[in-house]
Amino acid sequence: MLVAGVLFGCMGVFVKLGAEFFSSAELVFYRSLFGLLIISLIIKSQGMSAATPHWKAHLWRGLSGFAALMLFFYSITRLPLATAVTLNYTAPLFLAFLSVLILKERPHLPLLLAILLGFAGVVLLLRPTLHQEQLVAGLMGLASGFLAAIAYLNVKQLGQLGEPEWRIVFYFTLICTFGGGIWMGVHAFHPVSPRNFLLLLGLGTTATLAQLAMTRAYREGDTLVVGSLAYSTVVFASLWGILLWQEILSLTSWLGIVLIILSGVLASRVVPRLPAV
Repeated sequence: MLVAGVLFGCMGVFVKLGAEFFSSAELVFYRSLFGLLIISLIIKSQGMSAATPHWKAHLWRGLSGFAALMLFFYSITRLPLATAVTLNYTAPLFLAFLSVLILKERPHLPLLLAILLGFAGVVLLLRPTLHQEQLVAGLMGLASGFLAAIAYLNVKQLGQLGEPEWRIVFYFTLICTFGGGIWMGVHAFHPVSPRNFLLLLGLGTTATLAQLAMTRAYREGDTLVVGSLAYSTVVFASLWGILLWQEILSLTSWLGIVLIILSGVLASRVVPRLPAV
């Protein structure tokens, strides 16, 4: 999970660097295309079949995940890297809330405490940007966390239907590739030069390897330990932001990040774990 944290942090760096040359839709397209090629090769080499009778469930999971990814990448291009990553990592907080609203789980003290801590953290993190142009990007980053929680619920339903993780990842990357390609064609297309191709290669490689490392971590490790270590991405993203862009956050922002991390760790102990996809 620590390896995945490093790689996800690096992915954020490539997104931020790539924003100079490409739109968010293009970055989502190229990131997804790399993942689609790799998972397709794995399916073919193992002689597995991507055919499924549950295409509607895959479609909903893919669309919610695609929307979350689009908003996440957009927020990375507009916000300090640590802020954007932390707002996306509010997914466990929203998952705790949705587990009460949709899954009808009884609200209890640890669950309510997780939600309150996370809400306080979000308020503190967004407060410094309430009167600046970054507010819209901040709200989009928060929305990416909410949509990611929806996607996680969809994955849980697919798991209950007996769908394996590799098939869920295949359809997710397929939908994101097509969605990003269509959005890119309608909005804007920028040519790929030898220089910025390296950025896209780094983006696709780090994202795919991070996904594989995270999957291995959840499969082999203790769920609570792995879920807690997932927040190492915030730490690595913070270090990259300071080193590359001198993104020095205020004390209030750091307090907000800490509260969100604490709420996420607590939420991971009282709701079903986030799926490793």
